[in-house]
Amino acid sequence: MRIIIAGGHGKIALRLAARLREGAVGLVRNPAHVADVEATGAQAVVCDLERASAEEVTAIVRGADAVVFAAGAGPGSGAARKDTVDRAASVLVADAAERAGVGRFIQISSMGAGRPAAGGDEVWAAYIRAKTEAEDDLRRRDLAWTILRPGRLTDEPGTGLVRLAPEVPPGEVPRDDVAAVIMALLEHPGTARQTLELVSGDTPIIDLIATE
Repeated sequence: MRIIIAGGHGKIALRLAARLREGAVGLVRNPAHVADVEATGAQAVVCDLERASAEEVTAIVRGADAVVFAAGAGPGSGAARKDTVDRAASVLVADAAERAGVGRFIQISSMGAGRPAAGGDEVWAAYIRAKTEAEDDLRRRDLAWTILRPGRLTDEPGTGLVRLAPEVPPGEVPRDDVAAVIMALLEHPGTARQTLELVSGDTPIIDLIATE
């Protein structure tokens, strides 16, 4: 498989690239991040999704088997960048996937998307709004999309045991397990056009996804 990972320097993206190795192409904004992506065995392409045109991104994704949108403005960013990265960049990459004829699209969203932001501050509300609007845009497209909403992310070692369903109780999940779930989603297209929430649980990942 040739998998394009938007937001290729993110913690989940790097874990996914390490699983895919030469099958992954990580898109990074900062040229200084190229070496980190290449250290996983993947290819890195410099592409600033806040500035790139649909034509530029289309040229990159053309010929891919799938696109994984793992980009995010990240901690410390303000409300404006939640919109330009978490929403607008997702729309841009989905546009490119459609133009290039890449049907499979996996979007990493967030638990809490799709409903009013609970608690938090203005930036948190902007983040949830951006993720919700990105999801809504993707659902309108003729793509074999899967939306994955992880709970609170941790850097604990993965266990391979999760709870994955359209709705699960709030919880946390290691980034290792999120990457493993994305790998399984890529390998099982029967999960297309589903929105799935993810937290740690007691069921092996493959047992959950193989039955979808």
